[in-house]
Amino acid sequence: MSIFQSLESATSVPWVIWSSLFAAGLLLLTGMVVRSRLASANGGLIPDEGFTVRNVLEMLIEMLSNLAEQNMGPNWRKYFPFIATLFFFILISNMVGMVPGIDGATSDSNTTWAWAAISFILHQYVGIKEHGWSYINHFLGPSLYDLKIGDKTYHLRLIAPLYAPIELISHLSRVFTLAVRLLANMFADHTVVAVWLGLVPVAVPALFMGLGLLVAFLQAYVFAMLSMIYIGLALEEAH
Repeated sequence: MSIFQSLESATSVPWVIWSSLFAAGLLLLTGMVVRSRLASANGGLIPDEGFTVRNVLEMLIEMLSNLAEQNMGPNWRKYFPFIATLFFFILISNMVGMVPGIDGATSDSNTTWAWAAISFILHQYVGIKEHGWSYINHFLGPSLYDLKIGDKTYHLRLIAPLYAPIELISHLSRVFTLAVRLLANMFADHTVVAVWLGLVPVAVPALFMGLGLLVAFLQAYVFAMLSMIYIGLALEEAH
């Protein structure tokens, strides 16, 4: 039984809530440590020497910001805090799950479906906020004919009845693909490590834990990247 499952037995609060709070606490603590370093003399100008938490975070944030600018365009700064929070929460949760006796929040479907739903709601909100009711044109296919009446031009989307159900299903499937991809990969990774810990407690599991660290990073990266792409698509004008 893991630490969080023990807490669930003692408090009747689901273990995934405890795990999520633990991951959020680590994320908050890391942010406070980095901020305190930046607030020190020359902290914002001179990089730390060697391999430090601040240097790693700066490298990851720079990588994410470059990807955000490429995928979300000029308005990327407005939505970058969400992407960064999503990425680091998932990364920390994935890494927590690699520690024997501690369950990561991303091993539970409640967490993965919740983040997938939040990502979906956000990029739909972005589309409506930026384009108003014309955002519906994203679901109606290309404009095949432009009708000009006076000073106004109307884009006629003649194959909208065919495109609308396809696009609707495509958009809804984003929630499914985000959630299931993350859940399945992290469940498989943690299961493999647990099996090897039971069979060969020394040396061999360390190899899979090293591979698991790569998987933990890649899954957080893919989730954040897809969220950026979806937001970027919502920001584009429908043609």
